[in-house]
Amino acid sequence: MVLFMATFPPLRWALLNLLAGIALTLSFAPFNYFYLAFFSLAFLFCAWQHCTAWQAALYGYCYGLGLFGVGVSWVFVSIYFYGSGELFSSLLLTSLFSAFWALFPALAGYLSVRLARFCNSQLLLIILPVVWILLEYGRGFWLLNGFPWLQIAYSQLDSPYAGYIPLLGVYGTGFLLAFSAALFAHLIVQKKHFPLIAGSLVLILGTGCLLNHQHWTVKIDAPISVTLIQGNISQEQKWQQNSLIGTLMAYQQLTNQHWDSQLIVWPETAIPAYLSQVDVPFLQPLEQQALSHGTDIIVSLLEKDQQTEAVYNSALVLGKKRASYRKNHLLPFGEYMPLQPLSGWVLNAIGLRLDDFSTGGTTQPLLEAAGYPIVTSICYEDAFGSESIRHVEKAAYLVNLTNDAWFGRSIEPHQHLQMARMRALESGRYLLRATNTGATAIIAPNGKLIAQAPLFITTALSGVIFPMTGLTPYAAIGDHAIIIVLFLGLFCLLIAEKFYLRPSHATT
Repeated sequence: MVLFMATFPPLRWALLNLLAGIALTLSFAPFNYFYLAFFSLAFLFCAWQHCTAWQAALYGYCYGLGLFGVGVSWVFVSIYFYGSGELFSSLLLTSLFSAFWALFPALAGYLSVRLARFCNSQLLLIILPVVWILLEYGRGFWLLNGFPWLQIAYSQLDSPYAGYIPLLGVYGTGFLLAFSAALFAHLIVQKKHFPLIAGSLVLILGTGCLLNHQHWTVKIDAPISVTLIQGNISQEQKWQQNSLIGTLMAYQQLTNQHWDSQLIVWPETAIPAYLSQVDVPFLQPLEQQALSHGTDIIVSLLEKDQQTEAVYNSALVLGKKRASYRKNHLLPFGEYMPLQPLSGWVLNAIGLRLDDFSTGGTTQPLLEAAGYPIVTSICYEDAFGSESIRHVEKAAYLVNLTNDAWFGRSIEPHQHLQMARMRALESGRYLLRATNTGATAIIAPNGKLIAQAPLFITTALSGVIFPMTGLTPYAAIGDHAIIIVLFLGLFCLLIAEKFYLRPSHATT
């Protein structure tokens, strides 16, 4: 195998890694072939052994092109069909977007091979998965306000690795998956240590299966009846001024049929107007109806600070305790413009206009609905575990308001729902997800779907949830602690290898 890898043409390896990256995309929703993530990563890690750092970067870049070129193809749908972009500019921006994020697998390959020059081949088993996860963290949390799409742990919600999610979150679970793939790659390339590697894989998978039956949180009270409204208002129609009354009446009528629910939730910007425009004529009468039926309603609309002119994407509770939550984690290039003035100049040059919102901040108190405090997220925020576990120890359940109409019938709504399922499992809480066109869903604390509305159908999804208490280990420690442990662990291993374990070092 080593001789085969050494003589196989690099360009052919590059093409095969492009296909392997596409295979990784198929492990995510809506395809859900979760086992492909293991084999796809193992193939990439095999390619990274016995090659130069720059070859590893090439293989990683091709892998990233396959992964993001297919996995985020919905960017084209958003720009071309709903963002009024021209065909050429839409294709160009989507290609640049995919090409940029493909740099991360390339950097992972380059750094892994460079680090491997200073250690023995066994340490590659740790270097490969740690570097991969550290770079996932870099793109998922830090760069451009974070782009956590297609992080490998999301593909494992229905696999044995799901048991680790309430324990270690996205990054810890992703490390175990990547470590398993590195073990398998080592076995394929080196053909050594079969009993040890097989035993390690069995132990990781077996422990995950056992953890899948572990309950970290408990029910604290009687069930809560809920209804999630999916208005299915087309994106083209939604923001037209002459459609406002019809949109409000559509949501009002769906709500009137479900006053027997303790909580009714509308999706993101279900009310396409500012609070000041609709409060007196529409929201106050609606609130009085809710109070008379003992129901709370969560709606979503825009708020504008009259003094600062700042605009907020907000969720508003109508009922016994009126209060609002202003979106904190904004979507780059969708709700604000990073890299100014460059990004503004580029978009102006190709004729695209994007909104500019302000962040609500991290110190906002929890909303209360149906008698319990809740963690609220708006659209993109449910892609971040750190957002959902903030103050979750005080919350009984999670609520997410989303509008994925921007992405049509692409794979994005399915991927986004998968990420919402991760938030429920990480926190050990029920999650209510109300969307405009889908995928509206009620999600259990184990990440399983209790009920889901069909996409692009006007509907009201009803069910019951239970308020929960307790903390999962992940909710207690968060992402930063896991990343610090991985980084320090790798650093200490490299120091020990260089100064204590080997008197001399061979290069690859």
